[in-house]
Amino acid sequence: MTSPLLDVEDLSKRFGGFVAVDGVSLSVKPGERLGLIGPNGSGKSTLVNCICGTLHHESGSVRFEGRALDGLPAHQRTRLGIARSFQLPRPFTSMSVMENVRIPLLYTVNARPGPKQSARAIEERCAELIQLVGLAGKARKWPRDLTQVEMRKLELARAMAAEPKLLIADEAMAGLSHSEIDDILALLMRLNERGITIILIEHIMRAVMSFSQRVVVLVSAKKIADAPPERIIQDPEVVRAYLGQ
Repeated sequence: MTSPLLDVEDLSKRFGGFVAVDGVSLSVKPGERLGLIGPNGSGKSTLVNCICGTLHHESGSVRFEGRALDGLPAHQRTRLGIARSFQLPRPFTSMSVMENVRIPLLYTVNARPGPKQSARAIEERCAELIQLVGLAGKARKWPRDLTQVEMRKLELARAMAAEPKLLIADEAMAGLSHSEIDDILALLMRLNERGITIILIEHIMRAVMSFSQRVVVLVSAKKIADAPPERIIQDPEVVRAYLGQ
């Protein structure tokens, strides 16, 4: 049996008297495509922030490749191989698309133990990533010159520049058109085919169901379901709690 890449056990997080995540456990296998869904306020973002190290949880544990991450700061978790993209892209506005992609290569990849990439190798990798996400013609543009879907692609390119083993894509399709959603889905599939494990957090159900091999559902800080998509959509508790029926 393959050991999990990510293993979250009985994780809980409070903000004062408010319980944001309540005893959630989940595991993700190497190469898996996992969907994470739930209504607004269900605890998805808090859970992900605890996994990535942006927040510190009160109880439970997070393990990555068998290593306990509890107490490890976010930048060290990134260097171990966990990267994320954000719903609201956060590029460096004073840098070009190419320069934005270069930053993770310099400060994450080259900060890892072992041989460092040369300046030429970094430039070639930047060009490869920009080509991969479909922004080859925009390499010298500023973020302000990009469309909404191009900004999402830049966000994914920056996450991939950290050369992650696990990519957490946080609502990468919010506000996009039908064709743009398909474009992002195709890009995520290409990344997964390259061996990247992906957790997709998304409210667009058709995107989650078509992309995910397994779906985890959070409601009111608790995990209520963890199953393949075809079972999730037939789960009465999910239908009642998430779809409001």
